[in-house]
Amino acid sequence: MSMLRDLLTPFQSAFSEARLGRERAHWFFFILLAVIVPFTSSMISNLLRALQTLFGLDISARRFYQFMASIQIPWNRLWPTAWNLIPEPMVAGRLLLALDDSLSNKSGKQIFGCGFFFDHTAKINQPKHPWAQNIVLLGLLKPIKGRWSCLPLVSRFYHRQKDIGMAPGSPGWPWNQWPDAAGIRRTLLL
Repeated sequence: MSMLRDLLTPFQSAFSEARLGRERAHWFFFILLAVIVPFTSSMISNLLRALQTLFGLDISARRFYQFMASIQIPWNRLWPTAWNLIPEPMVAGRLLLALDDSLSNKSGKQIFGCGFFFDHTAKINQPKHPWAQNIVLLGLLKPIKGRWSCLPLVSRFYHRQKDIGMAPGSPGWPWNQWPDAAGIRRTLLL
């Protein structure tokens, strides 16, 4: 467990020194441990159960879900920390990246990030353009213990320009807040 603590401690420095920042850092640390420890699947409800059972945290379901949906988690500082913890990201002198999109079908009309997206994996009895969220993931391809793995680097909702009615570069454009980390923003906008 000390190896996990040493591995996960750098993430805590990304949070602010205020009382709430320290609390978020503490919870973030234990949530990462709950995902890593093979206690149960990493579904959100099971993570809450693992936090309460394995680590003895006294946290209400409401408070936990508020934390998981919080916009106060400093992802712009956490992602570079995660990237810097990957030892030797190059494979034969090249950086291998994979870009993938996944559709998550929805039924409500007021759900964030939804739109009609083309589903290239649709079966005969499924719609070709379902109402769904389209999540784009950029990952690092790397052999780990002799098997190829994809280590996720960043993921975002994909929004079509016509759905949000904004032009790139306008103040409300959602990708203005992304760090440009090695052209990731430019790659996802293509």
